[in-house]
Amino acid sequence: MNPVVHFEMPAQDRKRMSDFYTKAFGWKTQQFGEDMGNYVLVETAESDGNGRPKQGINGGFYQRTDDPVSNAPSIVIGVENLQDHINKITAAGGKIIGEPMEIPGVGMWVSFFDTEGNRVSLLQPNSMN
Repeated sequence: MNPVVHFEMPAQDRKRMSDFYTKAFGWKTQQFGEDMGNYVLVETAESDGNGRPKQGINGGFYQRTDDPVSNAPSIVIGVENLQDHINKITAAGGKIIGEPMEIPGVGMWVSFFDTEGNRVSLLQPNSMN
């Protein structure tokens, strides 16, 4: 079974959103620079020391755009072999969005549309390589 390992939510104002979730739920956030798309990493649970949550999942906030695909939260599913799952998704009627990309220090990532039009992502974490 392949677990949900991450979530992502769009934000019009990433700082405002970070402040909200920090104040409301005690989440920790880390703002990355332009080289990482100004992504905000979100820690929702206590870490095991290796950056992995002891329970639950962590996530991130990204810039909302005019593209309707960017306007809804999505989940990230951890897989052992990205290419195998790309093939399975395509065979099951899904559509891969763009090309797989490496997230430095994290692993290989790609998004897809499921058969209902939901944007979901796959992550082959470095720890699963």
